[in-house]
Formats: sequence, C-alpha cells, structure tokens
Amino acid sequence: MYLSKEKKQELFENHGRSKSKVDTGSAESQLALFTHRIKHLTEHLKKNRKDYSTQQGLLRLVGKRRKMLDHLQKVDIERYRKIIAELGIRK
Repeated sequence: MYLSKEKKQELFENHGRSKSKVDTGSAESQLALFTHRIKHLTEHLKKNRKDYSTQQGLLRLVGKRRKMLDHLQKVDIERYRKIIAELGIRK
C-alpha cells in the first residue's frame, strides 16, 4: 500500500488526542488519515483522468470526512476548529 506503517504512526502521533500512546480511534486521527488519502487520490486522478473507480472512492472518502467533521462540530466546536486549522481543510 502507498502508506507505510511508520507514516501512519506519525500521522496518529501528530493529530491524535493522546500524545503518550498511539490513538487511532479519535476523530482527529481518523480525519488526518482521511485527508492524507484524499490528497493521494487527488494526485492520482490528476494523472489518470478516466479512472472512474478511483473517482468514486474519492467521493466516498470526502463524504465520510464531511460526516465526521459535522459530527465533531456538533460535539466539540473547539476540537473542530483546531483540526480544520491543522489539516488546512476549508468548509
């Protein structure tokens, strides 16, 4: 796969809620992973314009990220604002 175990570990450490242990379940770490995958698929689609299955997967991923961001916004607005600023996502 395009994402090594070490790179995932680094994403979870940088964006997870807990710094002492690897936090893979928090919304922040999942959003960081979704964003990384979205950027990767976007670059792939720039080179391969007719790859429709990748395009469909990208749209699903964007929808998942949007739902998770909406949930995080309802639950804790400060965490939402922080993760938006960290990842450079715009509403």
